[in-house]
Amino acid sequence: MAEDPATRGGWRVLVVDDEPLARDNVKHMLARAPDVTAVHECESGRAAVDVILRERPDLVFLDVQMPELDGFDVLRQVGLERMPPVIFVTAFDRYAVRAFEANALDYLLKPFGDARFMASLERARRQREEGRDRAMLERLSALLDSRRSRAPEPAPAPPEGGYVERIAVKTDGKVLLVPVQDLDWCEAEGNYVVLHASGKRPMLRETLNRVEQLLDPRRFVRVHRSILVNVDRIRELEPDIDKGWVVVLRDGTRLRLSPGRKAAVEALLRQTF
Repeated sequence: MAEDPATRGGWRVLVVDDEPLARDNVKHMLARAPDVTAVHECESGRAAVDVILRERPDLVFLDVQMPELDGFDVLRQVGLERMPPVIFVTAFDRYAVRAFEANALDYLLKPFGDARFMASLERARRQREEGRDRAMLERLSALLDSRRSRAPEPAPAPPEGGYVERIAVKTDGKVLLVPVQDLDWCEAEGNYVVLHASGKRPMLRETLNRVEQLLDPRRFVRVHRSILVNVDRIRELEPDIDKGWVVVLRDGTRLRLSPGRKAAVEALLRQTF
């Protein structure tokens, strides 16, 4: 019989997401679960691998899309035999979601509400109580195998109604409409996204992932987990003193370029210029 987490002092949960606001959202919901007694968090896949192997959590909420080491890479590096039950958190489009459903894995599609979250948590509880860890490992293995054999996934579909042309920002009791064409770059800052536009810096209470979903990926590119840039504003990519790279905008702004994103940025620039 599977060991009930409650007999060991409650559930120990790990939350893995590169967006602080997304982690805070999951932690806030977990705080209302009486059997969850310890919550740890990681902002990268590499850190998650270390924590999972060292702490052996009872459950992992794992973001799929992360720089350098994504959710599937975490599964591979930890190893399926050592991987605790997983609830994927994903902003993937409907095509990728079908892959999760086909392998009977649970997932949370961003943005999700309290009811969907609690249903997913309850499913994890039942899985442990019924001793279905072996079945979970088999499904994870099937999912990884399907990803290796599947053709590349299509680009994410535009949101219903198409990509936005203006972003509404509430400020000082008013609603400021920021034209997308005026956006130079966007920066995650705590629970907000700073919109750098024509010398102004209005702050939008939203995640950078959500803002990225609303913008045309042919016009905006993520250069760092906390920075999204208008491709038309990029002047050049320049080597940095620490052997990394920086993105130099037309106004002279210098932004860090994550090594794992360099190839994608260069590919988009080749299509643009």
